Amino acid sequence: MDAIRAALAVLEPSTLELTDDSHKHAGHEGARDGRGHFSLLIVSPAFRGLNPIARHRAVYAAVGELMNTDIHALSMRAFAPEEFAP
Repeated sequence: MDAIRAALAVLEPSTLELTDDSHKHAGHEGARDGRGHFSLLIVSPAFRGLNPIARHRAVYAAVGELMNTDIHALSMRAFAPEEFAP
């Protein structure tokens, strides 16, 4: 998870909550290769003016090769700071 957090730092998030949900997918075909299932809550000024698809693309671009080596599934909620109230 440290590698994922480090990769997402490029988006300068004010909030980043990353949860490893891999235990919920034990035995799942995608979990057999060692890549994990994660849930992400990320709040970043980089998302201002972007629609949800563009925000997801920005996250996927940030994690890059980790999608092939560490991440099997990434469920995300991505917000601009003014859209998020904890």
